Amino acid sequence: MNKVTKLLHTRYRVNDLERTVAFYRDVLGLKEIKRHKSPRGSELVFLQTLGSEELLEITYFPGSGPVQVQPDLTHLAFEVESLEAFGQHLAAHGLKYSDGPTTSSSGTTFAFIDAPEGYEIELIEKK
Repeated sequence: MNKVTKLLHTRYRVNDLERTVAFYRDVLGLKEIKRHKSPRGSELVFLQTLGSEELLEITYFPGSGPVQVQPDLTHLAFEVESLEAFGQHLAAHGLKYSDGPTTSSSGTTFAFIDAPEGYEIELIEKK
């Protein structure tokens, strides 16, 4: 079969590796799985949520020039148990939602936060 079989990871290139990794680890609760330097000199950190197999690859590669994230180009979406509780968690980190929470007609509630480097994160509370 000539089909892909599994999503392995999504890569986001960043200007400040440690600040970004700290955000995903400390604010979102992702776990650092591995870290290494690629043969071309990129610094790579792979993170994972507790309930997923897919990895998030955060990459620092200064040889490609500075990262400039276009607004509303891409985002990651994560499920949370409670947006109210997560909002309190954000406040403890000096952060707040950039948009929402908003409830859809299906009863799902979602909100957005801005990650370092300008990447957007969607948080979804399913009913």
